[in-house]
Amino acid sequence: MDYIGTEIARHPRAAARLRPLIAEIGQRSGEFPVLLANHLPMVLEAMGRLGASPERLDEYAMHYNTAHAVPFPPPPVAPLTEANWRTAIGHRERETDLRDFFADVVWRIGGVEAIRRYLPELFPGVAASATHGLMRLAYAVLRRDDTEIGISLGYWAATYLAFPRPDSVGTPTNSAAELVLAMPSEPSFRGITVESTLLWKWIEHMGTVPAFRGLLGRLQPADDLLDQVRAASLAVYAATMTFEALHAVTGSHWLRLVSPHLDQPQALVAHWWEVVMALYVRIGMPDLPDAATLEAWRNLPLPSDAEIAAAAVASDDEHDHSLAFSAFEEFKLTGDRLYKVVAARRVGLIA
Repeated sequence: MDYIGTEIARHPRAAARLRPLIAEIGQRSGEFPVLLANHLPMVLEAMGRLGASPERLDEYAMHYNTAHAVPFPPPPVAPLTEANWRTAIGHRERETDLRDFFADVVWRIGGVEAIRRYLPELFPGVAASATHGLMRLAYAVLRRDDTEIGISLGYWAATYLAFPRPDSVGTPTNSAAELVLAMPSEPSFRGITVESTLLWKWIEHMGTVPAFRGLLGRLQPADDLLDQVRAASLAVYAATMTFEALHAVTGSHWLRLVSPHLDQPQALVAHWWEVVMALYVRIGMPDLPDAATLEAWRNLPLPSDAEIAAAAVASDDEHDHSLAFSAFEEFKLTGDRLYKVVAARRVGLIA
């Protein structure tokens, strides 16, 4: 049977293995040397929902922890309270303290209420660990896993990365595409170099570029904003198949998972789109494909959903699992066949 939703194609014994496995590996840090995001708790869930056997899940967990030397979090510095937890925001050395703080919050009020009450303060720092704080929280929500929700909030807070807010904001807009389409004409966005290969270091640097800072805060949190950025992200990824644009597609899915638990979810989407705009510069600000091109891609011959899912599960690249799962989930929502096209391309089944 083709994969048509989160419960289809799951191995009959995978669900029973996933929860204890994720609980075990979830105790490790949110990052591994040097300051790279630990995808393992999330992609194991994706693999399980794509059909991985318990044996494959165990094999991949061992491979990932060995290949990346994923450490445990740093030792605690000092306990945090409601009065002082904000002082630890953005300090990776306080990951354990922040995880402990949010674990207690979740224990007291529950994971969903913790998200609703505390996450808005972290919205501006959604670039945390190159947006993987959002990823971990989204998968915790998907699993209804309160322990992981607490860990995710602590991870996001410890790696918090926000753009400096401009002294004055330019003309407001309700169009995410409008801001992007204006960017290629800005000369200062050409030839930018950043010594680090880390994605979040590029994002951080873009916050120092005056012309980019002039774009910040302009996007208004309209009701259809997530729909806008979902469509634009898919178009850019289909045109470029870049690592950066991949995160825009998966990030749209993560936002959808978290949004129902927020009072003002579009405010988070607006901050996240600014991160995507920073990455758009990194990939050279390509033209967006026109409607005819997108339609032609949608109609390309495709392997079956099961073949795409199996190829993703067999891969050792965490971005294959992440993209394939998010693509199937976004297809389930939108019916847009282009999601299956990019998933098949990502795992090497079509050119």
